[in-house]
Amino acid sequence: MGTIALEGLSFFAHHGYYPQEREMGNRFRVDVYLKTDFKEAAEHDDLEGTINYEGVYKLVKEVMEGSKQFLLERLAQRVIDASGEKYKELKWMKVRISKLNPPIAGDIERVYVELEKTF
Repeated sequence: MGTIALEGLSFFAHHGYYPQEREMGNRFRVDVYLKTDFKEAAEHDDLEGTINYEGVYKLVKEVMEGSKQFLLERLAQRVIDASGEKYKELKWMKVRISKLNPPIAGDIERVYVELEKTF
C-alpha cells in the first residue's frame, strides 16, 4: 500500500453560501491524498499499475470548475464520489478544500473542510 498526494491545486471558482460569493468568485486550494497498492508500478516502472495523478487532477478540476455549490463539504463529497467511481483500485482517500480569504468579518487566511473515505 502506498500514498499518492496532490497538494496545492489552485482554482478560481464561484462556490459559496452567499450570492456575492457565487457571483464574484474566490480562490480555492485543494489537497488530495490517495492510498492504493502500486507495488506493480514500483517494481515494473509501469503507469498501468498505479493511479495516474494527472487524471486525478483533471477530475478535481472538473468538480471545482463545474456547477456552483453552496458548501465546501459538498465539493469534497463530489471529489470523493467521482474518484471512487473512476478508480476501482482506490483503497482510501482524503480531500481538503480550502477557501482563501473567506468573507468573514475578521483577519483570516483560509477556512477548509476535510473529508476522508475508505473504499
